[in-house]
Amino acid sequence: MRILIVDDEKIKRVTLADDLAAQGHEVDTAADGEEALERLRGRPFDVVVADVKMPRMDGLELLRRIKQGEQAPATEVIMMTAYGSIQLAVESMKAGAYDFITKPFRNEDLFPLLARLEEKRGPTAVRTAAPEPTAVEVDRELVGRSAAMSRVKKMIEICTRTDANVLLWGETGVGKDLIAQTIHRHSHRREKPYVKVGCTLFPSHLIESELYGHERGAFTGAEQRRIGRFELAQGGTLYLDDVDDIPLEHQAKLLRAIEEKVFERVGGTESVQADVRIIASTKRNLLEKVGEGTFREDLYYRLDVLRICIPPLRERKEDIPALAEHLLRRIAKDRPFRIEPDAVAALTEHDWPGNIRELYHTLERTYLLGSEHISAELIRSQITPWPERNGRGARSAAGSFQETIEQTERELLEAALREAGGNKSAAAAALGMKPSTFRDKLAKYGLG
Repeated sequence: MRILIVDDEKIKRVTLADDLAAQGHEVDTAADGEEALERLRGRPFDVVVADVKMPRMDGLELLRRIKQGEQAPATEVIMMTAYGSIQLAVESMKAGAYDFITKPFRNEDLFPLLARLEEKRGPTAVRTAAPEPTAVEVDRELVGRSAAMSRVKKMIEICTRTDANVLLWGETGVGKDLIAQTIHRHSHRREKPYVKVGCTLFPSHLIESELYGHERGAFTGAEQRRIGRFELAQGGTLYLDDVDDIPLEHQAKLLRAIEEKVFERVGGTESVQADVRIIASTKRNLLEKVGEGTFREDLYYRLDVLRICIPPLRERKEDIPALAEHLLRRIAKDRPFRIEPDAVAALTEHDWPGNIRELYHTLERTYLLGSEHISAELIRSQITPWPERNGRGARSAAGSFQETIEQTERELLEAALREAGGNKSAAAAALGMKPSTFRDKLAKYGLG
């Protein structure tokens, strides 16, 4: 391909041009946006790789000039931007950039991106390239028309068009897992594995083995080689859920695997390539953890390239009616259900500290207890324990929580028995329980 490198940093400009020429590309260079426009007037280029910050004319203005038709609008543009310039990266994608890469980077990190672009432009592109995501597809997968959710959906569309790392930031239960899956499903890596790692699930001494695998004999009990999550996700997406829970002592190796795209299995010396796209989620402000000294600053900036801040449900209550309808269809499957208008209004009265996850389980309980008919009275009976618990000084939070769990469990057992006409085996099957477990539960609550 014919490639134009635009960067005011001479060393980077020259070395990148040399390495791309060694890969068989025809390469020219320019020191700023104005010089790049002169080059584009003289001859066509397939790709422009431009730095964002340059004298005279910066990369964003050059991108706009190219895409608005002044110079070669069919030319693809890849932006180079420094860490922390997330907003500039987002603006460049909105303005039509094909992708962006964050500085500092190794020149060879650009090769896969160019290969993907070359495949897209080639004659087999229609057969091999992943389809561009549309707003309609993302809108169908993520319920909500509020202004806050519209911003989230726009960021998802941008994330699907690039290989940059993504940080999902939001409270527990807001739907970070669903968003990570949506990004992968619409990215060019969609045919490759999507692997999730729950960073809070593994004790400190097992995290390395889970992420990178281990060799036989690496430690007591390691009777054979094990492949880690990085290798399982090769070519695809690795989702690091609750990345804020990774202990500090393991963050340096994770940084190297992300930054250099290489790692060694525990107990091994052989380097393994890590061609994965990283999506990470956090329920905490990672900059606060950086300030506390419990999270590496360099790892934070490697993860926080594109950030999606997911609003809690209490900040987008206008989405609750559509969400309730969507979730009830999932809960009921092919069976009928009816939710009264007053019940929908009752849902919007609650702040939902557990967000969509709490809403789902509340609807699931009311659907079972109401025999497919959900009233406002039933809704309020299921959500009132939360504010009562928070406002009651004499009872401990832990005690109230346990009582709420037991009350809910008893009501589910009673509802299942009622629906099954007293047939305990059928009721156990409806709840997905073993008959023996179901009988034990009945005895516990005096329902046997």
